[in-house]
Amino acid sequence: MPNQTEFSPTQTIPYGRQTIGDEEIQAVIDVLKSPYITQGPAIEKFEQAVAAYCDVPYAVGFCNGTAALHGAYYAAGIGPGDEVITSSITFVATSNAVLYQGGKPVFADISPNSWNINPQEIACRITPKTKAIAPVHFAGSPVALDSIYQLADEHHLVVIEDACHALGARYKNTPIGHCRDMAVFSFHPVKSITTGEGGMVVTPHRHFYEKLLKFRTHGITKDSQQFKVFEDQPWQYEMQDLGYNYRMTDIQAAIGTVQMQKLDGFMERRSQIAQRYREAFRDIPAIQTQEETTGDASANHLFPIWIDVTKTPINRTQLFKALQNARIAPQVHYIPVHLQPYYQEHLRTKQGDFPEAERYHESCLSLPIYPTLSHEEQDYVIKTIKACLS
Repeated sequence: MPNQTEFSPTQTIPYGRQTIGDEEIQAVIDVLKSPYITQGPAIEKFEQAVAAYCDVPYAVGFCNGTAALHGAYYAAGIGPGDEVITSSITFVATSNAVLYQGGKPVFADISPNSWNINPQEIACRITPKTKAIAPVHFAGSPVALDSIYQLADEHHLVVIEDACHALGARYKNTPIGHCRDMAVFSFHPVKSITTGEGGMVVTPHRHFYEKLLKFRTHGITKDSQQFKVFEDQPWQYEMQDLGYNYRMTDIQAAIGTVQMQKLDGFMERRSQIAQRYREAFRDIPAIQTQEETTGDASANHLFPIWIDVTKTPINRTQLFKALQNARIAPQVHYIPVHLQPYYQEHLRTKQGDFPEAERYHESCLSLPIYPTLSHEEQDYVIKTIKACLS
């Protein structure tokens, strides 16, 4: 453990946290003093900021990332009997939202170095029932989109990118969100930016945009040009589909608009932290870090490591507990979805189905990374890990 005369945290260092300043607080105050705290102009302003950043014409805000995923699957027409191929190394929301639509999640294994979904594994699982691919940009690292888009073109599939980790990332110098069909973001406090809770779907397609707008508001439209019956009545509205109340508030949107102005700075700081970790662990055989792809830029939402227990006397559980005792709060991302009891019972998934995902999960650990993590705190994390592994 680090020498007691060196830096020692007075509070636990979390794996992630929000970065909120006076500007966000003032933006919330301004909204609270305005005529609208929901369904007002702040939402469209935030949507426009995200759409512009991703270089797409359309963005639709939702109350959280899970709701945004649900909206994307709805807009893609996912329904009973349809299959959606995705990764098992993700939060359960990615596949749960397929189930909400009556569809079936089909998992594909990950690549052993990138820890992202393996396009070759996707290809093996495409059937006549497959309607979409939902690749996850795990930890903020872009998936191999060219290969996935090619598969989608060959089989006439929709691509719904789970980019909840990846706002601010770039694939071949193109922002994640500049998508083929749809991409989904989350604004949970540990993500690239936060709105407290919140989510968004971006798309280049007008027909997806219109479906998303209705879906988040009970399936209701007030656009008279979409009415089935045309009447000169300003109060007229129609419920044309079965939607949900998934609206974002102006309070959330006001925070998000300010956060978008800080996003590039957040990305630069996360990149610096990630690079310091990589340099610190480069010569430690027991630690594997996520593969970097030339020309891509991760959002560094997480900094996962994989511990090779054959090269150290300590395993992941022992390291996890040692870090906790040292006032460091790591996390495990993720328990593979196919090993969750619900999926084993209802989709008949089982241990051994996806060897690379299971191998990764057995020894992975996410280290603290967020814009306000100080050099002293990061050095303390690094020294503690090195001491434990030796």
